[in-house]
Amino acid sequence: YLAIFGLGILLTAAGFLVAYQFVEPAPPRKIVIGTGDKSGAYYAFAQRYKEILARDGITLEVRSTAGSGENLKLLTNPESGVDIALVQGGIGDPASQPGLHSLASLYFEPLWVFFHRDLKIKRLPDLRGRKIAVGPEASGTNAIATRLLRANGITPDTATFLAIGGEKVQSSLVSREVEAAFLVLSPQAAVIQNLLLHEKIRVLGFERGEAYQRANRFLSILKLPEGVMDFARNIPERDIFLLAPAATLVVRDTFHPALVDLFLDAAVEVHSGPGLFQDLNEFPSKRYLDFPLHKDAQRYFKSGPPFLKRYLPF
Repeated sequence: YLAIFGLGILLTAAGFLVAYQFVEPAPPRKIVIGTGDKSGAYYAFAQRYKEILARDGITLEVRSTAGSGENLKLLTNPESGVDIALVQGGIGDPASQPGLHSLASLYFEPLWVFFHRDLKIKRLPDLRGRKIAVGPEASGTNAIATRLLRANGITPDTATFLAIGGEKVQSSLVSREVEAAFLVLSPQAAVIQNLLLHEKIRVLGFERGEAYQRANRFLSILKLPEGVMDFARNIPERDIFLLAPAATLVVRDTFHPALVDLFLDAAVEVHSGPGLFQDLNEFPSKRYLDFPLHKDAQRYFKSGPPFLKRYLPF
């Protein structure tokens, strides 16, 4: 019996040694997420993730940044301390940033172009020679605004680009410090609501939306229906077609697999509801991504959380 018992112990120990070669180390209990300005949606959503992850004993430090451009720089720098970030679609470049992966897209971020009602602006080329707010330099708004303007022959040589974004856009437009402004924000954002309802401000519809979408595959075409913002005042006064990238969660390739499941569970809780531009359970999604989908996110979208995660505490 002693020999059998001893052999059993040896076999068990050998089994553990073999298994240990394939087992990931325990996930960190504290991680850092890069967001954006503290007044923006990225920062607000990260605060919700923080509350959800705290249920499983994970501390999420929310770091305010200048936006998507800075977030990608932080992710590509192992010394930055940032483990995961919210990034606007169309900003990333897998060829020059091969160590990054997407977990999911989270929601559409409409591109809004506002201008003064008394200006004759029907298309982007009409902005030539104007004072245009294109967002802070490291922001996703700046990246998409300058990209689309450049495609229409509008550069800092043919117009005045001003690095103004966020809540300051409203006062700048009303005071005529700027004549037109680009914003990438949820329709629920206070500045968007205020500008849509302002009697002196109009929003530009993208009549050539399909052409822009074909040339920029990270963009989707969204319809803002007539009257949806204010039925009594019929705002907008007609259907308006907008262009929209999608907000995404991006990580470096060293991100712990167990945390992938936690973040995707949080994303489902926060982003799966219906909205003005999305249907129930349309997000989070494995579509609209710049970077390759993380292998553990692929498994999550195919079969959901791991078996043990469904029944046991994290």
